[in-house]
Amino acid sequence: MENIMKNIVKSEVVDLKEQVGYLDNQVVSKTLVQNGAVSITLFAFDKNEEISTHESKGDAFVTCLDGEGEITIDDTKYVLKEGQSIVMPANHPHSVFGKEKFKMLLIVVF
Repeated sequence: MENIMKNIVKSEVVDLKEQVGYLDNQVVSKTLVQNGAVSITLFAFDKNEEISTHESKGDAFVTCLDGEGEITIDDTKYVLKEGQSIVMPANHPHSVFGKEKFKMLLIVVF
C-alpha cells in the first residue's frame, strides 16, 4: 500500500504541537499521512469549537498535545490534558470539543 506523507519533513525532529496553529473560532487541521490503512492528522481547536458526533470505520487514537479537550464516546465524556491519550473505537459515535484551546494528534487505523 502506498504511504502518502505530506506536510512534514522526513528524517527531521519536529515538535508536533508547533506544526498546527490556533485560529479564532475555528478548528484547524493538518494532514500528515493519508492512505487506505492509516490517517494521521493534527488538529487545533479554539476554545468552544468542536467536531460534532460522527462514526469512523477505523479505531481512532487521540493524544492531547496542548490545552484541554473533551472527547465523547457513546455519550460518555472524557477530559484529555496534555500528554494524555484515548482510543475512540471504530463504529462508535464520538465527538471532540475544545474545553480550552486544544491541540491533538489523531491516528486512525483502518
